[in-house]
Amino acid sequence: MKNPFDLKGQVALITGSSRGIGRSIAEIMAGLGAKVVVSSRKADACEAVAAAIRKDGGDAHVIPCNIGRREEVEGLVKGTIDKYGRIDALVCNAAVNPYYGPLAGISDDQFDKIMATNIKSNLWLANLVIPGMADRGGGTVTIISSIGGIRGSNILGAYGISKAADFALARALAVEWGPKNIRVNCIAPGLVKTDFAKALWEDEANLKKRLVTTPLRRIGEPDDIGGIAAFLAAPAGAFITGQVIVADGGVTIGS
Repeated sequence: MKNPFDLKGQVALITGSSRGIGRSIAEIMAGLGAKVVVSSRKADACEAVAAAIRKDGGDAHVIPCNIGRREEVEGLVKGTIDKYGRIDALVCNAAVNPYYGPLAGISDDQFDKIMATNIKSNLWLANLVIPGMADRGGGTVTIISSIGGIRGSNILGAYGISKAADFALARALAVEWGPKNIRVNCIAPGLVKTDFAKALWEDEANLKKRLVTTPLRRIGEPDDIGGIAAFLAAPAGAFITGQVIVADGGVTIGS
């Protein structure tokens, strides 16, 4: 029987992959045989990830990109195709959250930046990448969202709005492109031990409260999410599209 988790022959483009969840996704997908493009704003941070992947026998290429800039997103997609000739798996992981606090206090610039980076850039990437996938007979898009799109928050409201919109974006793209064998899904992590979420898990009082209400009694690690992204790109996930896979240690079903 063919390994249902084998990614050999695939080219995977992962945004925000110089650290945290994105890095884990790149490393796990490369370990399963995919050629990966590591991308974030800082080239040197990306190079460190790519070097580690190559050291382990994988194939990795670096293309720096600020996903908030359309021309850089276009360059990222073109650069990937110039290097590898195709994109089979797109993972939209990069996101921002420049504001913590109630929605009444957010500035227009902060709100616009969150929406542009966390939603519009994903649409840019999808519209640039999916047609080529369709021409070749199929592909996958995975958006790394958040349980912030499911739950309300008094400090992460705008971020949650953007992540809920990603759910709708994935569903719309899944319906539009399903007939061309394109699968589009979201992963909604809970609190994961990354630099991005450091303000939440470094707060001992907040962490203690979270652990008490989390059935698994721990927060996540990047590899808890990386494996799910690899699964969704693999043959094992071939009948899954338009879904939101929650990976939160059970916090959203806990008391």
